[in-house]
Amino acid sequence: MRKPLVAVLFALVLAGAGAAPAVAAPEPHAAAPAPHAVAPTLKAVSLAGTVSLSNCSGSVIRFPNSADSDPALVLSNGHCLETGFPDPGEVIVGQSSSRTFGLLNSAGTKVATLRASKVAYSTMTDTDITIYQLTSTYATIKNTYGISALTVQDTHPVAGTAITVASGYWKRLYSCNIDGFVYRLKEGDWTWKDSVRYTSACQTIGGTSGSPVVDQSTGKVVAVNNTGNEDGERCTVDNPCEVDANGTVTVRQGINYAEETYQIPACFTTGNKLDLSLSGCVLPKP
Repeated sequence: MRKPLVAVLFALVLAGAGAAPAVAAPEPHAAAPAPHAVAPTLKAVSLAGTVSLSNCSGSVIRFPNSADSDPALVLSNGHCLETGFPDPGEVIVGQSSSRTFGLLNSAGTKVATLRASKVAYSTMTDTDITIYQLTSTYATIKNTYGISALTVQDTHPVAGTAITVASGYWKRLYSCNIDGFVYRLKEGDWTWKDSVRYTSACQTIGGTSGSPVVDQSTGKVVAVNNTGNEDGERCTVDNPCEVDANGTVTVRQGINYAEETYQIPACFTTGNKLDLSLSGCVLPKP
């Protein structure tokens, strides 16, 4: 899981978020392709609308039917929840939260501190997501800071799509393509369904957990970055394995993954209210 669990990364957090970009370069994966390496016919993706958390990345998101007057939402990973990893089978809805998020502009400069009012939804079952409801509306954020939310695509992503993983924690972009989809991705006690596998160019590191995965042709969020196989181990924490429909296990050391987000919009109704009973909502229920 792409949280900064290593002690040295924790020390960097204590040293201040402003130090993160300067020290990111010496990381082992610093040679990951820069956004300008992407084909020029595709849209440039920036850090605008991403957020930094204390231990992860995230983004301000909206759905196709969200209104400007709705309370804004922040998307990150289930394993980034401030109260700890949800257990397998656990679904958290409406949990009180006052967590803060550093809102970034296109250059990766923090322009505001946003605050949660609650955890609208969080789980590590089938997927790996946490969705926070904020105390601010989309209109307030746009009018005050000039930042628009990222729209979540409501259709399944496509293999081969050019994508950018935008990390608010590191203020850094990773560009590659969707290599394919994983029937089941197993890591420790958790199992995720229909996960996104990146091509090898996206060498995400600790702290990129929760980053939006943005389709470069549409600018929409198609997944949320969450893990990668670091050491070549089989199905252990930080070493997820792929399991196909026949139960065959494949380990791909150095390859990273994300969880799809297209199924989320169907679970939210007018006013960005979560309703897991809606027709078409397939997110796990409590």
